[in-house]
Amino acid sequence: MSIVLPGDHVPARHVNLKLGPGLLQVSSVTPKGADSIVVATRAGELNHSANRSRWFVEGNSRRYIPASQEAVVGVIIQKVGEGYRVDIGSAHPASLDSLAFEGATKRNKPNLKARCLVYARVSLAHKDMEPELECFDAQTRKSEGFGELKGGFAARCSLKMCRDLLDPKHFLLPLLGGRFPLEVAVGLNGRVWVSAKEIKQTIAMVRCIEAADPDGGGMDAVAVKTFLETLEV
Repeated sequence: MSIVLPGDHVPARHVNLKLGPGLLQVSSVTPKGADSIVVATRAGELNHSANRSRWFVEGNSRRYIPASQEAVVGVIIQKVGEGYRVDIGSAHPASLDSLAFEGATKRNKPNLKARCLVYARVSLAHKDMEPELECFDAQTRKSEGFGELKGGFAARCSLKMCRDLLDPKHFLLPLLGGRFPLEVAVGLNGRVWVSAKEIKQTIAMVRCIEAADPDGGGMDAVAVKTFLETLEV
């Protein structure tokens, strides 16, 4: 990892290159002809996936900036025509077509109400356009976990905490899963949906996420385990 500032060139090269938050691909003219380069648009830590196909800048931003292919937890604001407007915590609401669900047709499509929660994937993200969402995997056309989130509770946390929870090596979710059955949907927009059989278990998950959040308690595995003992779940 390295620190980048706005305007810095980033050595992002891959056949299936995907740029996340804080990066922009621009065209440039060199003595060898036209080329494209990747530059940072905000300050932070430069990160990439293990195979170097996905790159992003991890900053201390409070507002979510939509990026294509990212999973988000959204709240339905209203129904508009054949779709919905969804609050995903960004500067502008996102749009979700009612047909953007697995198996949805004009005669058979979900009927979501205001304040319903959805787990969706950002299919279009452009600074000059409203973000667009889909509730299925673009390749398989299957839900793959996306869709309406029923019951449970949507907790808010830092954007960094969301990325930490998606890391298989992070301690929190395995620790909680060893105590009781749970369901979790992690959005990269600073929202995590959690659900358990008992209300006290759901509350415990939310409190542990807040405790482990770098912008909150910042507890490590040992501290969270001790804290969990006091919750009696």
